[in-house]
Amino acid sequence: MSKFLECHCFACILIYQEDTDHNYYTSKTYGPSDPMSKELWVNIDQMNKEKVKIHGILSNTHRQAARVNLSFDFPFYGHLLREITVATGGFIYTGDVVHRMLTATQYIAPLMANFDPSLSRNSTVIYFDNGTALVVQWDHVHLQDSYNQGSFTFQATLHSDGRIVFAYKEVPMQIAKISSVNHPVKIGLSDAFVVVHKIQQIPNVRRKTIYEYHRVELLKTKITNSTAVEMMPLPTCLQFTSCTSCLASQINFNCSWCHRLNRCSSGFDRHRQDWVDNSCPDETKDNTCDIINTTNLNLLTTASTDNITTRNRGTTECHSSQTPLHMPTSIPTEGTVVPEPTHIPLKIEIWIMKLMLQSSDKRKPAGQ
Repeated sequence: MSKFLECHCFACILIYQEDTDHNYYTSKTYGPSDPMSKELWVNIDQMNKEKVKIHGILSNTHRQAARVNLSFDFPFYGHLLREITVATGGFIYTGDVVHRMLTATQYIAPLMANFDPSLSRNSTVIYFDNGTALVVQWDHVHLQDSYNQGSFTFQATLHSDGRIVFAYKEVPMQIAKISSVNHPVKIGLSDAFVVVHKIQQIPNVRRKTIYEYHRVELLKTKITNSTAVEMMPLPTCLQFTSCTSCLASQINFNCSWCHRLNRCSSGFDRHRQDWVDNSCPDETKDNTCDIINTTNLNLLTTASTDNITTRNRGTTECHSSQTPLHMPTSIPTEGTVVPEPTHIPLKIEIWIMKLMLQSSDKRKPAGQ
C-alpha cells in the first residue's frame, strides 16, 4: 500500500492507494480525497433515462434477487457471462444454478449485508447498461437491523474488459460494525464450480456440490464515504486457444491442454466437471502438444467426483441437505424472484467447499 500527502493552500491530506495481487485480480483502493474516487463513481442521473432501470420488486422487498441480462460478454474469472442476478443484499450473484444460498459463493459484492429496501420509499435498486458496462446501484438502502444508522448508497460497475469497480457515496457507519448475525457481511469476489453426482440408491435424484476455488476479500476498514476500489483481471488459462500458447504460458497458473476438449485450463474453473469427465487430468500428464490417439481415453475411468467430495469435506464452509420446499437454517440467504431452473432435480444437496490456492509464483490449487 502506498501513502502520500497532497497539499493545497497549506493543508495536507493523506491519500492512500492500495495495490494487491489476488492471483485472478489485482485491486487498487482509492481514498476519499483521491480524484479517482470521484471519477469512478457513475452518476446515473446523467445517463440516458431510457436505459436506466429501477427494479420495482427489488426496490420494495427484502432478501430477494432478480436476473438481469447483459448486452455484452462480461469476463468473470475468465468465464464470459451474459446473465447475472442482482440481490437486495448489496451483491450480484454470478452462478448459473439459482439456489438458496446465494451469499455463500459466486458473487460480486460491493457491500453484502442485510439491506432491506422495503423500509423506505427512498430506497431503490437501479441498474444501467450502456453496451460496454453494467452499473448496479443500491440507492439509499437501510440495514434492516440498524435502520437508525442511516442509508447507504453504493454501486458496482462491470466492464466488458473484465474490470470491476466498487464505488461508495454514502457509508454512514464502519463496515466492521455491521452485524452479520442475520446476514453475511462481505466485500469482494468469489467463484466456484458445480459438480453433479448421481446417487445410486435413488436413480432419479442427483446431488450438486459447489466448490469455491477462489475468493477475493477486500479490507473493510478502507471503505468509507467517497471511496472506490478498482479490480483488474489477470490472465487465466481459459484465454489460451491453442495447445502451444497454453503450455508456453507464463502466468500464475499451471496451464494444461486437453486435446479432447480443445481447452486450456488449470483444472479448476467452472468447466471442472467436463475436464474430469473427459479424462483431461490423465491426458495432461504428458504435457505435450503432440497429436495423440485419444480413442483409448474413452476406456479410462474418469476421476471420481465422490472422492473429491470426501477429500475436501473437512474444509466445508456450510452444507445443507434440502428440498426446494424448505429453506436451510444454517446460513442467512437471499431469496430469488425468478423460478429455479427446471433442470434441477427435486432433491438437491449443495455443499460449499473451499479449495485453497498455494502461495507461489506459479500457483496451483491444492488437491489437484
